[in-house]
Amino acid sequence: GPSVDADSLCSQAPSVITVRIPAHLAGGRTLVTTAKLDNETGAEGTAQVELVSGAPPSKSGIQPIDVDVKFVLQHGTIGQRAVTFSRPILVDEESHARRRIESSFEAFRSVFPAALCYTQIVPVDEYLTIKLFYREDDHLVRLMLDEQEKAELERLWDEFQFVSQSAFMQLTALEMFLETQANSGGEYEAFEPLVAPTTQQAGAFKEALIESEPRQLDALLDFASRAYRRPLTERETQSLRSLYRKLRDQEQPHDDAFRLTLARLFSSPEFLYRLEERNPMVQPEPDEWTTRPGAHSVSDVELATRLSYFLWSSLPDKQLRTVAKAGGLTRRGGQDHDPDASTGNSDGIRDGDAELLRQSRRMLKDPRVRRLAIEFACQWLHIRDFDQLQEKSKTQFPGFAALQEDMYEESIRFFTDMFCNGGSILDMFQADHTFLNERLAAHYGIPEITGSEWQRATGVQEYSRGGILTQASILARQSGASRTNPILRGNFLFETILGQRMPRPPKDVPELPDDIPQGLTERALIEQHSSVEACAKCHARIDPYGFALENFDAIGRFREKDSNGHSIITSTTLTDGTKIEGLKGLQNHLLTTRRDEFVRQFCRKLLGYSLGRSVQLSDEPLLDTMLQRLEKNEYRFPVAVDTIVTSDQFRMIRAKPSDL
Repeated sequence: GPSVDADSLCSQAPSVITVRIPAHLAGGRTLVTTAKLDNETGAEGTAQVELVSGAPPSKSGIQPIDVDVKFVLQHGTIGQRAVTFSRPILVDEESHARRRIESSFEAFRSVFPAALCYTQIVPVDEYLTIKLFYREDDHLVRLMLDEQEKAELERLWDEFQFVSQSAFMQLTALEMFLETQANSGGEYEAFEPLVAPTTQQAGAFKEALIESEPRQLDALLDFASRAYRRPLTERETQSLRSLYRKLRDQEQPHDDAFRLTLARLFSSPEFLYRLEERNPMVQPEPDEWTTRPGAHSVSDVELATRLSYFLWSSLPDKQLRTVAKAGGLTRRGGQDHDPDASTGNSDGIRDGDAELLRQSRRMLKDPRVRRLAIEFACQWLHIRDFDQLQEKSKTQFPGFAALQEDMYEESIRFFTDMFCNGGSILDMFQADHTFLNERLAAHYGIPEITGSEWQRATGVQEYSRGGILTQASILARQSGASRTNPILRGNFLFETILGQRMPRPPKDVPELPDDIPQGLTERALIEQHSSVEACAKCHARIDPYGFALENFDAIGRFREKDSNGHSIITSTTLTDGTKIEGLKGLQNHLLTTRRDEFVRQFCRKLLGYSLGRSVQLSDEPLLDTMLQRLEKNEYRFPVAVDTIVTSDQFRMIRAKPSDL
């Protein structure tokens, strides 16, 4: 086109023009440029121009226009406004391009209001403001939400306004603002019209609060029946109402009276203890256990409580409460027997127990069964609250603390999966799967597990993992602060897993040193310690189990050498002459020779946990039944639960000494 003057540059977009200015010329100066479209060739064009120091970012297409709006408050009123633009769009004043772009902007603003362009709606840097809460979600509601979502949004706003008491806060803020205006000679009259509607809004909110008080008290009584795990008696209902009314008569505000009444509920024996009474409506079937003098059945509500605390460690949910209220859990003698086809668990289950079994199976598949994994399995295996363990040497194992929570979570997820999906209890030793995230997988040396999300990893036996004996939580818990301890691990297997009893060690047994003396292997140190005549007999029973796990260090990592660099020997011989070769040999021994002992110990612990008491001699026939049913049904965990919840021990109250 035509020529330009010597002070200007002409370029066709898109392009980058680089101008290098010597430092002695640029220092302390401001560079100012003017950009415009050519009158002829750019009449219908559009362009964005940006002046930057250094290399510009490589971007294409139209970039957002940054608008910085600054409001200056003068004596409480809005004064001048400063507006700064960057990356403006150049168009000809009368061009079709300008009208096209403005039309697009208008379409955008019709959906997204201008207020959304500002990050700060409610001022937070001023001394006074009368707009405390801001709501502008009408476009969200109009364009994106269905009727159910709209109702939920309104409910949340009502709840927010109720909790925040925004109506009272705005009236207080307005009164303070007007007082400031009056004292400073500001525009008091301009804001005075806000007084009436704000006062009216606060008055309406106060009336709504007063009207809601009876409903809140009713809700508290409804909650009390859940907290007591049974319907309230008329006397209990009147007692709670009377306490609330007495507090109000003493001029206590509603909130304070409500809190004190709630505190009374939480300190009540009915909440703190699971109280049970004789159920005159349910007559026990005659058999050896129930015909004893004084034995009687619990009510449906009490049975529901026993079931929910067994499987969920918490209150019964709505579905279980509904079934219990209808008397469906203790119904006997009908034709509704419906054994679960997945296990074929029908032998010995009486007619009329179908609903109880349906509820227990439903509850086992609920995520809340995670609590059974924590409260039963982790507590039995001595790793409850493992994530808070403070016994490891930070010098020897600096990364242990960062992995504790992951180690604990692996065990919880392993048992939760077993309980939810009807796994075999033998998987505690033979599982070829576990649950890992990237950090724990790296600790175990298992590849291809990435990210912080937990994953079910299969084929882990290839990496010497699978089952509780390879989980870091178990291995670390049964180790010392700075090294492994085969004695602890062996005793854990002997007593906790197999249910055997060991006598207490003598009082004068010397402690093992934290550091292994030079020239000794870790195993030699233990053997030297165990050779004391007074201790040898017991150590011969437990130490071999611990030696079989010596390939795992004190925080569960697999190793070939001990802390002094000696090769680890995991072959060992039990007191009966059985030879065991490391982890595989130990797992095989537990799953074959000692299987019945382990299964019985598992059943004993599960039964005691479910009943909330120690297992007694009279429970032995029930344990025998559990073992028989488990063996017939591939040792599936739900079979053990079915046997317990349909037993007389679970459904009935023992005779008291005074009843005999």
